[in-house]
Amino acid sequence: MTLFLLVLIAVLAFEFINGFHDTANSIATVVSTKVLTPRQAIMMAAFVDLAGALIMGTSVARTIGAGLVDVSAVTMPAVLCALLGAIFWNIFTWWLGLPSSSSHALIGGLCGAALSATHGNWSVLHWSDVDAAGHAFGLWPKVVMPMLIAPCAGFLVAAAVMWILYLVLRRVRPHIVNMIFGKLQILSAAWMGFSHGSNDAQKGMGVVTLALCTATASGAFDSLPSWLSFLHTPKMEVHTWVIILCGVTMACGTAMGGWRIIKTMGHKMVKLQPINGFAAETTAAMVIVSATHFGVPLSTTHVISTSIMGVGAVKRFSAVKWGIVGRIVWAWVLTIPITGLIGFGLMRLAHVFFIF
Repeated sequence: MTLFLLVLIAVLAFEFINGFHDTANSIATVVSTKVLTPRQAIMMAAFVDLAGALIMGTSVARTIGAGLVDVSAVTMPAVLCALLGAIFWNIFTWWLGLPSSSSHALIGGLCGAALSATHGNWSVLHWSDVDAAGHAFGLWPKVVMPMLIAPCAGFLVAAAVMWILYLVLRRVRPHIVNMIFGKLQILSAAWMGFSHGSNDAQKGMGVVTLALCTATASGAFDSLPSWLSFLHTPKMEVHTWVIILCGVTMACGTAMGGWRIIKTMGHKMVKLQPINGFAAETTAAMVIVSATHFGVPLSTTHVISTSIMGVGAVKRFSAVKWGIVGRIVWAWVLTIPITGLIGFGLMRLAHVFFIF
């Protein structure tokens, strides 16, 4: 029970930092274009983040909890080590002001810790398979393919949307365009925040449910009093209290705001106007909501970042500061390997010092 409580605390810390780290996903463009003040944008983002977490179901949570690693081979210490690895990477990249993926940090830590817990048994990882209903699951269809496709889709679709808007509005006075899209960007930023909450909050829900299943299977909950019977989770079923707890925690993190990353995405990559922010946010939200529907734990950071790059490239290719983009891409590439190694190493230390 003590280990489960530690895991629960670590999940809540991860969700809070995730919200804090990813605030920029929702509001960087709307702040940089001065459509909303930072305080107004953060409060809106926190509200719609929570709405997305509570409304959009649990398909992503099920993928995280059971679709990537073998549940029967995952121990409670492995879950804790995975979370610690993800938390470390999130804090480190936030300190550098790099918009890395909280999702991939968690997935990398979980895979590395699971491998360590099973002494390097690679079969513990689900690479690619099909369930009884004919739905694909595993690291390839749910993580690797989306990691390659979604950023490209964000860049290309945002560029296409931006090009169409420029074509349609080329004869309209700039101040009228700014006035119209200044209003529309509030809606697009809200939709972006909603999509972020719908996908990212579910990752914590999946880990809590995985921990509940692990504790139930190991008999850790057998001696609990009857009033705690709601903790018993024999199968991958996300409880309502887990949904609410993770959603509220991430919304609180979002309300704190991660200004270092907001500056990188909203000011350093591309200089944005309201029409650019609208195109980037609308594109990213469409991609993310679609991924949530299919249970894909997408990197919302990757999608909004490449969408911003896409609209910037349409203005002119040199408008994008490609040196900063290069640093961001390196953070993306290294996230899963580094957090996997951290999760693996922490689990090894747990074996040595605590004999788990």
